[in-house]
Formats: sequence, C-alpha cells, structure tokens
Amino acid sequence: MIIERRHYLDKLVSKKDNGLVKVITGIRRCGKSFLLFELYHSYLNSIGIADGNIIELALDEAANARYRNPLELDAYIRSKVSDKTGRFYVFLDEIQFVRDIPNPYLEDKDARIGFIDVILGLMRLKNVDLYVTGSNSHMLSSDILTEFRGRGDEIHVLPLSYKEFHDAFDGDRIYAWREYLTYGGMPYVLYLKTHEEKSRYLKDLFENVYIKDVLERNRILNDRSILEDLLNIISSSVGLLTNPTKLSNTFQSVKHVQVNANTISRYLDCFIDAFILEKAFRYDIKGKRYIATPLKYYFSDVGLRNARLNFRQQEENHIMENIIYNELIARGFDVDDGVVEYNSKDGTGKQVRTQLEIDFVANKGNRRYYIQSALSIDDEGKRIQETNPLNRIGDSFRKIVVVKDGIIPWHDEKGILYIGIEEFLLDETAMDK
Repeated sequence: MIIERRHYLDKLVSKKDNGLVKVITGIRRCGKSFLLFELYHSYLNSIGIADGNIIELALDEAANARYRNPLELDAYIRSKVSDKTGRFYVFLDEIQFVRDIPNPYLEDKDARIGFIDVILGLMRLKNVDLYVTGSNSHMLSSDILTEFRGRGDEIHVLPLSYKEFHDAFDGDRIYAWREYLTYGGMPYVLYLKTHEEKSRYLKDLFENVYIKDVLERNRILNDRSILEDLLNIISSSVGLLTNPTKLSNTFQSVKHVQVNANTISRYLDCFIDAFILEKAFRYDIKGKRYIATPLKYYFSDVGLRNARLNFRQQEENHIMENIIYNELIARGFDVDDGVVEYNSKDGTGKQVRTQLEIDFVANKGNRRYYIQSALSIDDEGKRIQETNPLNRIGDSFRKIVVVKDGIIPWHDEKGILYIGIEEFLLDETAMDK
C-alpha cells in the first residue's frame, strides 16, 4: 500500500534545486524516510533523473556504520558526485548518527568535526542538491535545522491527516472516522488489523522510542516516573487550559510529590522539541495581545494520546478538538486559543468582566478564521453557548462551528457556518463555503 503524501511531496518538489539543504522534520515514525526514499525518489525518476544520480544513505543501518565517521561520509559522497557534468540528489537519513570526532589535522584536542561540517561542505558543491532527515536522543530534527543558520529549508511532516488516512483506509470508509479517532494517523497503524496489534505498536512507540529519546537526549536520569506521570496528566487534559504551576499543584495534591513549575515547564518543552506535543497560546482577540498563561497542549497524534491512557478516556469532544488543531497546523495556519472579553452586570447590577473562549483562532497571511469544536448543536441552548463568543468578536472574518454529525453545511442569520467534522477535514475549501 502506497500512501500518497501529496501535500509534503509538493513541498519537496517546490524546493528542489533551491541551493539550501532540505531538512525533513517530524515525530519519529511519521513517514519522513518513506517520503524521501520512496515518494520523492519516484518523482525524480518520473522527470528523467536516473537512479545513478540519486544517492541514498540510511545512516541508522549497520551496513552503513562506517559513514557515521564524518570524514568517511564526506569522502564517500564526494566520490559519488565527482562527475562535474552530472546533477546529483543526495539523501542522508538519520543524519544524527554521524558522530563528532577530533579534527586529525589540528593539535587542539577540543577541535571537532561533525556532520554539520560535512553538510556545509557538500552544500558548496554546485552539482549537489542535498536532503537530510534526523530524529533521536542525540540530535532531534528541530536541532538539525537550527545548526544551518539560515541555510536550511524545513519540511515539517505530521502523522497522517484524516484525509490521508481516509483515502488509504482498507475497509468500509464509514468506519474510518471511528478508527482515526481511536488509533490516530501513524502510518504503520494502517497495516495492523486488531486492536491488540495497534495498541501494542503505539504503546511500544512511547515506551521504547519517544520516552527513551527524551530521557537520553535531555539527560533526565532519575525522573522517568515524573516524566511519565506528566504525560498522563496532559493526555487526560487535552484541550483544557493549564500551566506549569497548576500542573505542579496537581503533582502535590494527587501524587504527593513536589515538582516545581520550572521543572514541569522544562519537561513539557522536551516533549514539544520531540514533536510529541504542541502548545497553543491564548490570544485576547479584542485586546490584540497574547496572554502568558494558561495554555492548551495537544498531541501530534491522537492515537498516541489514547494509547498513553490505555484507550480508557475516549472523550470524543476533546479528541475531535485535538484533530482539528492538527489539521489547521498541517494546512499551514498559525493557531491560537482565543479569548473574548466583555463587560456585563451580575444579579446585583454590579459591573463584571467576563471571558468567553474560542477554541481556535487560525491565521494565514491576511486570512483569519474563528473556529469552535462542538460534538452537537441539536439543543438550541448548546448552539447559543457555542456561538455567543463568536458573535461578540465584532469583526468580519469567517466564523465556523464544526460538529461531529454529518450535516449539510449551513449558515445562520449572523453568517456563522455550521459544518460536519468529516467534511471539514476532507475538503480544504469547506472553510470558505
């Protein structure tokens, strides 16, 4: 089964031969290597580039262990591209496996050579177009990009979107949403048949890949239990407002363990750096300013979130909100949690300041959308509750309520669009209906 990741393939094609190193980032096992070695390789073949002009090296394979020495790697690549009349496309997978070594030409023992030196040197070759991936405890993909100081061009890969999952789903597609809601979009999940297989795979990813990476990379030697408890708390509160101080208090009251807010903030950043979590900041829409705390945290894949909780907490409203957030990020939007403040009077006639929440403020260039995620609006009181914040914004940008049910999209008298979750996810133009 070939999953056509056209969105990311088009990005690679658009960056071809642009003079920068293309750095493919994303959570481990989300399909970065497949995108490069299979889909992009096939594209290059289709436009007449022969296999001999495509140099691929998977540095995590034992057969290529020799090239984890940066001098050996550099010599190997240069020998392959020595024909100055040819154009070569070089793919280096898991670049972080290349180790720093002492510079043999200098007496200074602190002088080192690493993969950064190799990459920067290869970029100077006019007949080479260079692509790298990398992610593990020694060098996560986000770090690789920063090392190139403006000479790298990032393609950030997410797990499968619902449309990608839906199109590749092997079965009656009326069940695709239920499967995606439960097991998420890690590509290999589509090859597995039973709940037991899918559950084991997702849990193993957490235990043997992600947590191990975070622990080793950040030298967190004695706090694994705290790290795992923190993940469980965040998993249970997806889409809910929180902050490190509140989480610290939760450890104190529930776990009877003292963990200060700064430590929690640092651990959360470790998960964000590993592309496991994303955070959405609060934005005061009328005040046009960001609010420092609280924040919302979302998982890059809801299947990983569900596996973390042994598939016990399946609150469809929170999972649906997480999926919408990921979809907006995949579509290239900058996404915030919105707040609308207004003055009102309480029962005694006293003036009070009220805050209403908008799930997402999505911005891209001069486009903005305000989006609420709601399981249902069958009850008129629920509909008014969901739309009250939208109606108090006071600008002309598009306002949307996404519901679970498959409905015919419609607009109310104030112009708010109501649309079902599957149509919203399957049709990028649906937001502008």
